Amino acid sequence: MTQVDYYKPLADALSKYLSKSKHLKLIRSAFDYALQKHGDQRRKSGEPYIIHPRDVAITLAEYEVDPNTIVAGLLHDILEDTDTTYEEIKNEFGEEIADIVEGLTKLKQLQYQNSKVLQQAKNHQKMILAMAKDIRVILVKLADRLNNMRTLAFLNDEKQTRISRETLDIFVPIAHRLGMYRLKAELEDLAFKYLYPYDYQEIAKKLREKKGSREADVFRMEESLTNLLKAEGFKFEIKGRIKNIHSVYIKMKNKKIDFDEIHDLLALRIVVETVSDCYRAIGIVHSKFMPVPGRFKDYIAMPKPNMYQSLHTTVVSNGKIYEIQIRTQEMDDIAEKGVAAHWAYKETTGRKSNRKDIETIMSSKLRWYSELIKYTEESDSEEEILDIFTGDILNANVYVFTPKGDIIDLAAGATPLDFAFRIHTKVGEKTVGAIVNGKIRPLDYQLKTGDLVEIKTSKNAVGPNENWLNLAKTSNARSKIKNFLNRQKRDFLVEKGKNDFEKEVKSRHIELSIDDKIVLKNFTSRHIETEEDLYYEIGKGVLSAINVVNVLVGKPEVTEEELLEKYNKLDDQKKKRYVHSDINVIVEGLDKPSIKLANCCKPIYGDKIVGYVSKSYGIMVHRDNCHNLDTYDENRFLDVYWGDDLSKKYLTSLRIYVENRDNILAEIINASTSSKGKIVQVSAQTNDLKQGIITTKIEIGSVSELENLIINMQKVKGVYSIERVGA
Repeated sequence: MTQVDYYKPLADALSKYLSKSKHLKLIRSAFDYALQKHGDQRRKSGEPYIIHPRDVAITLAEYEVDPNTIVAGLLHDILEDTDTTYEEIKNEFGEEIADIVEGLTKLKQLQYQNSKVLQQAKNHQKMILAMAKDIRVILVKLADRLNNMRTLAFLNDEKQTRISRETLDIFVPIAHRLGMYRLKAELEDLAFKYLYPYDYQEIAKKLREKKGSREADVFRMEESLTNLLKAEGFKFEIKGRIKNIHSVYIKMKNKKIDFDEIHDLLALRIVVETVSDCYRAIGIVHSKFMPVPGRFKDYIAMPKPNMYQSLHTTVVSNGKIYEIQIRTQEMDDIAEKGVAAHWAYKETTGRKSNRKDIETIMSSKLRWYSELIKYTEESDSEEEILDIFTGDILNANVYVFTPKGDIIDLAAGATPLDFAFRIHTKVGEKTVGAIVNGKIRPLDYQLKTGDLVEIKTSKNAVGPNENWLNLAKTSNARSKIKNFLNRQKRDFLVEKGKNDFEKEVKSRHIELSIDDKIVLKNFTSRHIETEEDLYYEIGKGVLSAINVVNVLVGKPEVTEEELLEKYNKLDDQKKKRYVHSDINVIVEGLDKPSIKLANCCKPIYGDKIVGYVSKSYGIMVHRDNCHNLDTYDENRFLDVYWGDDLSKKYLTSLRIYVENRDNILAEIINASTSSKGKIVQVSAQTNDLKQGIITTKIEIGSVSELENLIINMQKVKGVYSIERVGA
């Protein structure tokens, strides 16, 4: 065979939409370049290697992609399989083509192992990030994978299974999301053939056995529809539709039915001129043939996330059941080619087709793609991007409406909170309620396809709490809630650290100011570079305020060992009782140690307490029944006492189990307020017994006041039990 013979099938495919000599010369030069680079290389089938990139380019030509993508298809293996460098491709064909080829080379290096979940996740990550960078990388990869699957018979059983599983798990969902039905269906059937050969052969056999009678039935129905539509003056085309083998298998498996119970094997597609013709045609079809109840679907008014549009109905004629799809020619093109139909290269328009142009088209046509771009720009975590893509985008099958009529696609089980964060992060953070189909619904309401959702927001909303993580089901919403909580927690700890620092400075009667330069000079060894970072570390307890001040005034840091040694050397007679006014606790003999109330057990005035010299945290004051004390070094305990300042307030937490009824939370808050308790934070959820669980953080003066508050709360109807959190 001559070189021209190898090239001719590609030339024939290109001639259907390309004619400019500069385009054809570019592609032919890339073919010759690939032929030279691959030299005498052969595939497992024994064919010259050039056949593979040529066939990949032919598949791409069927989608009428731009010349640069065709060139990338021809060159996609040369970085991996030859001594060619990126710079050589860049010099020969330009940076854009070189970047696509480099992206494909990185994807080719992925190794999928079904037993290694982490590696599978990494493969997904690289696929997603490549898609976000330039969608043409994935398009060429899909064409490459299709050709590999068509020639899979020449590999051993282990490779056939591994590659087929990878195809079903990674490439088929991506082809589906891009709306490339024809390519997706072939990938599914080829992978299914190698993974489940018995099931494949059984279904293929039954389809062959019924082929004759099915074709006759379809022909009769086609005649009836033709006569009907001609009588009404329609311009139309009728096509038969073949259900692929894998989709038959999935339907049998999911619905637990036999092959003979599948009714939509008899299928016809009517292509008309306009959208109004689609609706007129469906009415005429229903006037002639009995529609099957519940089987009408309007994907024109509510397109699928991959842009698929069509009217679907199922009718009965002569005892046979037929599925009929009605759409325009543009809808039919998109149904076959997906988003590629929108960027199909047209020489006559003179339109450019570079990465930015295609990204713009993708983002405007596919909402999920624009969100993928946004996620990759906003997130520093590849794992987070993976979770959102695989959990939310690939699995989205619930379609709901905004009040303006826009369609939002969500994963099954999604709630109004997921919807709110999908609209915008700020909408989610300010959400206070939801109205679904005109009715107020709780934030954990499970949305269904067709729901009209309106989110109620308030500028005074306190924002997400920990319980929202249980209400949200999508990775996108959960990620944004976690980010909010982390920001909130950081802001709180920064403020706390600043207060601790300022108290320490004030207690020493010194003047001390700091800024980023001073922090960088003194704390860079601790990887602390800004004033805010320093306050954050103090607030977390990683640094003590006393040691920070010591560093800034030139005094040595006080270690825990030095603190214990100083305390133990004091005679009982010399131990003076210094009251640490900020928490009203006395440590005999020590006037300026770093001292804090332990967060694990939250002691309040009147609790029996004990001091513990912790590593890096100073003296922590615990309740004497705190469960953490059993794990501590007994040599580090010291005596502490409450002072006599009765004006101090302390924070503690209560967990309240209640009947799940309206207004009970308000009644509990009223009971607390009337008992000298101030609720500063509250969250609520339900357990498996459908009981309400209310967790409150309360500001209170003493144990006696807390006991009185609990007695009053227990008087509220529907309160089952109350327990103090942390002991």
